[in-house]
Amino acid sequence: MGEVVNLDLHHELQAAEGPVERRRRSGGRGAERQRTAPTGSRYLKLRNTMASSSVLSDDAVEAIHQASLTILEEIGMDIILPEARERMKAAGADVTPGTDRVRFDRGLIMDMVAQAPSGFTMHARNPVRNVEIGGDNLVFAQVASAPFVADREGGRRTGNHEDFRKLVKLAQSYDVIHTTGGYPVEPVDLHASVRHLDCLSDLVKLTDKVFHVYSLGRQRNLDGIEIARIGRGISTEQMEREPSLFTIINTSSPLRLDGPMLQGIIEMSSHNQVVVVTPFTLAGAMAPVTVAGALTQQNAEALAGIAFTQMVRKGAPVMYGGFTSNVDMKSGAPAFGTPEYMKAVIAGGQLARRYGIPYRTSNTSASNTFDAQAAYESAFSLWALTQGGGNFIMHSAGWSEGGLTASFEKFILDVDMLQMVAEFLAPLDTSPDALGLDAVRDVGPGGHFFGTPHTLARYETAFYAPILSDWRNFETWSEAGRPTTYDHANRVFKEKLNTYERPAIDPAVEEELDAFVARRKEEGGVPTDF
Repeated sequence: MGEVVNLDLHHELQAAEGPVERRRRSGGRGAERQRTAPTGSRYLKLRNTMASSSVLSDDAVEAIHQASLTILEEIGMDIILPEARERMKAAGADVTPGTDRVRFDRGLIMDMVAQAPSGFTMHARNPVRNVEIGGDNLVFAQVASAPFVADREGGRRTGNHEDFRKLVKLAQSYDVIHTTGGYPVEPVDLHASVRHLDCLSDLVKLTDKVFHVYSLGRQRNLDGIEIARIGRGISTEQMEREPSLFTIINTSSPLRLDGPMLQGIIEMSSHNQVVVVTPFTLAGAMAPVTVAGALTQQNAEALAGIAFTQMVRKGAPVMYGGFTSNVDMKSGAPAFGTPEYMKAVIAGGQLARRYGIPYRTSNTSASNTFDAQAAYESAFSLWALTQGGGNFIMHSAGWSEGGLTASFEKFILDVDMLQMVAEFLAPLDTSPDALGLDAVRDVGPGGHFFGTPHTLARYETAFYAPILSDWRNFETWSEAGRPTTYDHANRVFKEKLNTYERPAIDPAVEEELDAFVARRKEEGGVPTDF
């Protein structure tokens, strides 16, 4: 088709009498026939080589750092797991007898944090999908943990297994989504005792990317580690050498780490799997109302969790997670994509770089529907996290309603924006061929470049072709029924699901995986109170 299009353009330009840019075509690159996502592997490995922005001076970074250590020394954290308190005491922390309170000497914290690696590889079932974490690497993960799911026809509804699987398939379908982020939506029609077995099995079979296990009790972690090992077809020893699974550890702000999260650190770090320590601090609610105060608390909580990973196992892979935003002071509702969120994201990157630890942040929006707010809040989030040097980006595609809803249409919009970010970050080609001097010589003053060999050779790849933007002129767009971005996103996600292809998997691996899941279900999965 590309050859025909090139010839058509060439003939049209040859017939042009005046400046070509004034001639209005009925189709163009935004026409329906060309509305396809870029293919190939150009988005598999992304690097952000641009200089990171700063919102804090070096003195301000140091002030937050020292204040964070003062919090840990003087106030401490409530550590709600006896085994964790015992490990911390053995490492030199001050555990108050008969309570959950633990205080940490600043020297101890920094000694432990210094053990954390500055970068590592997360290994996927398909080695092509391995992701490098740290440095200038940029990794995008799908939306995770939403209780609701939405599309235009079905509206907002409770999460279920069918929609879970559809969202996982979409994550597999785009290279710019480098990992799944967790359950994109919680499938509540699967009983909680065995839900993790079905969901993690789906992640192995429906994708060949790195995936996440929830830290909701020791057995779920152990099951997740074994499922990831089986999926890769490797030994326990190799699994321990090659991190292949990650978990998100959220503090219970302010200044608490609960039992399941601490148990998750113990199991994952002891097996050399990836822990992402992420305080969720909302300025004015679970943290001081000032951004600086909220960042100081975020930093204290993150340092405590990171230090504990190294108490469990020195050198265990860990990320510094930042998730500080503000609340609407009129309603108390969380706000995202705000100027305050942007400042916190960039400042969080400065702090993570101070400690030499990979930085996790998020693509966010508080919009309740697929509208301009959803787009501009995500755009500001993406601006901040790329400028701030984010390495691992959670909720990159599909996040809606402050994380309560996974939206099919928003997933497509976000993928389009992620690919735009990737194209923006690609180094500018200034080779002699790219400078185009021969083309300028051929055209000379007053001509046009549409028909030159230099242009025609690059016609299909010269510029990014958006998934959703509609560049048809007003008349042609009107004749087509005036479709909106919502219309295009709704159509695209359905087309993508229709063309989804399950990634290849070794039949022996799938058989072993099915046998493990069946056995664990027969054993009852994990205990629940219902």
